[in-house]
Amino acid sequence: MHQALYRKWRPQRFEDVCGQEHVTSILQYQAKTGGLSHAYLFCGSRGTGKTTCAKILAKAVNCEHPINGSPCLACDACRAIESGAATDVLEMDAASNNGVDNIRDIRDEVVYAPTALRKRVYIIDEVHMLSASAFNALLKTLEEPPEYVVFILATTELHKLPATIISRCQRYDFRRIATPVLAARLDYIAKQENISLDPEAAVLLGRLAQGGMRDAISLLELCAGTGDKITVQTVNETAGSAGRESMMQTVAAIAQRDYDKLFAQIDAIVQSSKDIAVFWQDLITLYREMLVLRTARDAASYLDLTDSELEAMQAIAKPFSASTLLYHSSLLEQAYLAMQKANAIKRIVAESTLVRMCDPELDSSPEALLARIAALEDRIAYGQISAPAAPVKEQATPVTPEAKEKTESAPAKVPTVKKQQAAEAGEKRVLRPLRVWAEVLEKLNKANPLPAAFYFSAKAYMDQSNHVVLKFTSEFDIQMAKSYQAVPTLCSILSGLLGTAITENMILFECEGSAAESSAIDEILESAQDN
Repeated sequence: MHQALYRKWRPQRFEDVCGQEHVTSILQYQAKTGGLSHAYLFCGSRGTGKTTCAKILAKAVNCEHPINGSPCLACDACRAIESGAATDVLEMDAASNNGVDNIRDIRDEVVYAPTALRKRVYIIDEVHMLSASAFNALLKTLEEPPEYVVFILATTELHKLPATIISRCQRYDFRRIATPVLAARLDYIAKQENISLDPEAAVLLGRLAQGGMRDAISLLELCAGTGDKITVQTVNETAGSAGRESMMQTVAAIAQRDYDKLFAQIDAIVQSSKDIAVFWQDLITLYREMLVLRTARDAASYLDLTDSELEAMQAIAKPFSASTLLYHSSLLEQAYLAMQKANAIKRIVAESTLVRMCDPELDSSPEALLARIAALEDRIAYGQISAPAAPVKEQATPVTPEAKEKTESAPAKVPTVKKQQAAEAGEKRVLRPLRVWAEVLEKLNKANPLPAAFYFSAKAYMDQSNHVVLKFTSEFDIQMAKSYQAVPTLCSILSGLLGTAITENMILFECEGSAAESSAIDEILESAQDN
């Protein structure tokens, strides 16, 4: 009889559990020294090893010949527990046995000593499903059970448990398993099962599992159903995912406002019978990665990407500001919720949302308006739009009767003002925030960290003449910022990020109160940031 791979490869000892060393090391030590607790609470997302560790602990406390705290798997107690024949180890699913009568049965049983094993172990899975009366019936027994009884509670929703239950247990939090750990385990299982698995496909399976080992192994078995080699394409087709390359093409089409490509992308998903909701989840994940890249200094540590993927992600995220990414993420979230409510209109929701992402002018929400303001500021900061000069007011002069007669007899002329004179008469300094300043600070800190510390307190702007204006809080900060050859390095970094040559005489160092007036939009944005 065929046995599912996740059951076949379920760990049997503490050493075999992947990614939960912070839990297994403590449980193994307690089993080895005999310092066991009377009640344990295992909480965490699905497929992270809660029930597996509960069964291993049940074997370890009853094993006749334990090996460094782990069960030997060869004695009568270990074999009886593994086969399910041990009556002293009771595993109960609270989802289907959540009434007060089920807990009362346990309360009546604990007074009797175990018949064949050293300890009587009660494993209650999904314990948050118990009713309020069942929790009340469990309280006293859970707090003071007989010395030969051990309770192990497991849950995926800790917040649903009463505080009185949590306080009576020794709590262990099971973390999501890292993608490299999942990929390594899948590669090992594939070799043992004679399954041909590409390393890139193993990493993709780990990502799709979202930290759950059981889901990862189930996906591996599903992809291996044809007997062919498992590639990235195989995983995408089996899981219904459009693939990372397709996601990045979609984002590029949004940046370029290529409506034809966007409609073709949705049409291809529909024609291939893939679920648009899966495609949408992948797109949301991609936007999260771009947002981390645009806002975090050490983005690589928060993203599960290879070096090549990280480089490609940086290129695809460059056209978007942080405010635009937040606006797009909000639209994606709203669309995903709408898809859950009405499956029949998923295509319409997806297409209309992508069109709105291309053109914020179609949306009057505050997020869309902020995205439009950010795009306008970027164009002004990079010199693509110049600030309009103020109109020149002509001074009125008294008209004498002789001059009036001469004017009426002369041919009519239209009054003109030279452009240069008008610009000089109406010139007013307009400062716009330098939106690449966070990236400048990051690069400067890596290149010249000593003076870079003083730049972190400065505010950066660009004026209508494309000068970079740096406002510091004191003259001392300005002097230190100019030291250690930091200015040439700053010019080089600015030139690379702005795409235009920035020389030293184009950088203006000023104290906070010495700069000219800023525009009303600057005051609004700064006020919003302060709030």
